[in-house]
Parts: sequence; C-alpha cells; structure tokens
Amino acid sequence: MVESARALVGSLCSGFTEYLTAVASSTVDGPIGWPGYDDARTRAEDRTGERESVLCGAGKVGDVEATLIAFEFGFLGGSLGRRTGDRLEAAFTRARELGTPVVSLIATGGSRMQEGMAALTQLQRIAREAAATRAAGIPLISVLRDPTTGGGWATLGAGADVTLALPGAQVGFAGSRVRPEGDASAYTAESQFASGHVDAVVDPGELADRLARWLKLLTSADGRPAEPPSSLGTKALPETGWDAVQAARAPRRPHAEAYLDTYFDWREDISGDRSGGVDEGVKCGFGLRGGVTIAYAAQCGTATQPSGFRTAARLVRLADQLGVPVLTLVDTPGAANDAAAERAGVGSSIAEMFAAIASASVPVTTLVIGEGGSGGALAFAAPGRTWVTPDSYFSVTSPEAAAAILKRPAAEVPDTANQLRLRPQDLLSLGIARAIV
Repeated sequence: MVESARALVGSLCSGFTEYLTAVASSTVDGPIGWPGYDDARTRAEDRTGERESVLCGAGKVGDVEATLIAFEFGFLGGSLGRRTGDRLEAAFTRARELGTPVVSLIATGGSRMQEGMAALTQLQRIAREAAATRAAGIPLISVLRDPTTGGGWATLGAGADVTLALPGAQVGFAGSRVRPEGDASAYTAESQFASGHVDAVVDPGELADRLARWLKLLTSADGRPAEPPSSLGTKALPETGWDAVQAARAPRRPHAEAYLDTYFDWREDISGDRSGGVDEGVKCGFGLRGGVTIAYAAQCGTATQPSGFRTAARLVRLADQLGVPVLTLVDTPGAANDAAAERAGVGSSIAEMFAAIASASVPVTTLVIGEGGSGGALAFAAPGRTWVTPDSYFSVTSPEAAAAILKRPAAEVPDTANQLRLRPQDLLSLGIARAIV
C-alpha cells in the first residue's frame, strides 16, 4: 500500500502549508469526453480526500524551507492530467518566487488515459517549469516511490538534479501492464541505481534525515574557492622521476576516500552518469566543510571509465548551476583504453569533462594525490589552480607507455621517467602546479 501524500509530507517536514490552486472549469467527462471520467474523479476524491493527484505546498525539511510536490497514488493512480499540470506549474512558479528548492515525492503510473493527448502534453509543461527553475539556480530533488513510471519518471524523476529512491520501488518508463515479458528486475530502484540512473536507494526510516542533509548541502555554498587539502602521505620529495612514480603507486599511500573523509565534516555521494554506467573508481558528490558546501569529483587510483568522466562532468555542471565551488582529486594511471571503453565513448567522455571544467563559472581547485596519468588525469585538473602532494606525479603519459612509444627496452623505463620531469618539484618549476602541499 502506497503511503498517502499527506501522511508522507507530514513525516518529512514541519509547518507544511498547502498551495491552493484555482480549479479550471472543464467539459463533461474531461477534454476528450471519456465516458464516466467525472464519476471516476468523484470517487477518487471521496476515497483520498484530495481533489487532484498531487499535493503541493511549502514546509521545512530539517533547517531548509522547501517546496514539496507529493503524488497521491490513490487518486487515479497518481496520474498526470491537466489539473495536475496546473498545480505543478503553480508550485514551480512559487518556488522560483521564494527561491526554495523543490522536492518531488513521486508515485505515479504516468499520464491519464481519460484525457488523451491533453494529459500527455503536461510532460512538456513540467519540463518547461523544471528547466526554468533550474536556470534560476534552484535545486531539484526527486524521491522515487512505488511505482514511478511513465512521464512522472521521465520528467520529475529522471530530470531531477539528485534522485533518491525507496527500496523495492518499481521504477521505469514502461509500466507493468505494457512492458514486454522478461527481466522484471530491470524495472526496480535497485536496478536503476546499479545502472547509474539513481543516486541512492534510501530506507524509508532514513528518508527525512537524508533529505534534510541533501537540502542543507545544496543550499549552503558561499562561492569561495575550495582550499586544497593537506597532504596525508609522505612529506619527503622524491629524488628521481622513477622515485616519484613508485611513491605514487605505493599500495599504502592515502587514496581519495581518506582525503575526502579528512577534508569534509560529512558528505553525500551522487552516483552514475545517467547514461547506463557507474564507475566505482570515481567518487562524486557534495560535502560540508566548516558549514560551507563544496562539490567534489575524485579519482580513486584506478583507470577511469567513460562513465566516471561523465559522472564527474555531471557533478561539475550541477555545482556550476548551483554556484557551488568544486574540488577535484587526481589519481589515475590514465583513462581506460580497452575495446569496451572505446565502444563506450571514452574519448567523448573525456572531452565532456574537459568542457565542464573549462566552462565552469565557479572556482575549481585540484589536488594531485597520486598518479597523474596523461589526458585521463588532466581532464580532472583545473588550469592555474592545481596543487600536488609530495607522493604524486603528473606526466604526458606513463613511463612504460613513453618507453614503448619511443621503442626503448623495459630496462630504460626508470630513465624515461627521469627524463619526463614528472616529479612534484618539476611540476612546480614548469608552472603546472601552484604549490606542493
């Protein structure tokens, strides 16, 4: 049984005030004269106590005033019709007037059959309102309940900046009655998370706290550049280029997780590239440091996959939209270069990350904490705002690859590393790094 919209809103926020929307006059049985539609609406009103399939208003979630949109699934399956569109447009308009983030609590089967194309075109209306709200720098968060299908998923759900889902929720564009027979597990919150379309699956008992944390993060930036983290590893500089490479590859060297945990008071990850991929070797999200939000995109020491570059680019674009400064951590032997990566568009994904940083209006700060392998590492680096740790290196390519390109034997790899001038102190003298932290 899907929790009612009012009960859910009451459990998540305090001081909720409903937005009252004028009800437009309608023809008998709706815009296409569907027999019995008026009677169906009346029964839905009597059963739920609501006059439409969405409840909209304002309330405080944690410490942040937010606009809430809650679907009432008991009202004709939470379906989207013209009056639903009226309410949603009014809610988004009010959110822009007040500057409040929008939280959509979705439970819908999609567009309302009894209104035909008049219902389906509400998706364009929703998309326009969401785009205008995003352009105003206002964050959009969606919570996927059971079910979230059709246009509700393809607009408010998948179109949000941050998408959370409840365990076991049915999530997919095709509803259960119209999808082809086959793997039903593909249409679940867990599957959408594994495929990079959902940021987190959240237990219902934790939803209020997680929403409060996300709203705090997305509304607490001050625009100042992030300070580079302090080095957590050795303080001694390497004597040779090969020493630098070995220090960066040392198994016990601190990696991104340690830097993020030390740097932030607390943080929340986003997950996935929204194109079907997740790279566990890239951590992205928002963290609070001294009461101020900073976004982060961190390589974790593995070869970065196309989905990793796309997720990081998504993070940078979202941070730029919300005015949140960005911290990037560079640590990769390079971009994944196998056949699967090429087919997945590794080149275009690297270009996407380069473009995201190049076009960002918010300050981006970079710290190289380990390996800086070629363009796959450079795509994460901010021009003119890159720092390095003593146990890191940055190179046009790996010493092994450089030796192979130059047709040198493996025995000459250490000498090649020395010639590449990839040590932290070399990067400083070349003007690549601002300082060694």
